[in-house]
Amino acid sequence: MSRINLILYATDFSEGAAEAASLAQELASAHSARLHLLHVITGLDDRHRRGIPASVVDAFTKEVKTQAMTDLHDFKERQFGGFQGELTSELSQGHGADEILARAAALKADLIVLGTHGRRGVRKLLLGSTAERVIRQSTVPVLTVPERD
Repeated sequence: MSRINLILYATDFSEGAAEAASLAQELASAHSARLHLLHVITGLDDRHRRGIPASVVDAFTKEVKTQAMTDLHDFKERQFGGFQGELTSELSQGHGADEILARAAALKADLIVLGTHGRRGVRKLLLGSTAERVIRQSTVPVLTVPERD
């Protein structure tokens, strides 16, 4: 078995994310691995900015980032407050799967852990699946944890 030194745990703060957080924490502890918590802010790309003054977009983007940073801090405290290992966290902006893959490569992660929403049918087709894209494109193992109903 390959040595796991760094686990990248990506979260969207959903209910299902708690299950994945618990497993990421257990794996990091079992392997004495570092754990890196990542949240990606999505949906702020240029195609949504047409006709909106730059000052409004900038103020909105700043507010979204501030709230996401607060949410990341709260999630980290709630889910990883008792974690004894090395834990880092970061906020990124972009397309979810692309950012997760880019950060995993930059950090030289040995494993990616993320929760899934279990969307099916038309909802999956319309919304896509970050987890599916990460699984298909990742060069490192990916562990997905389904959201419980």
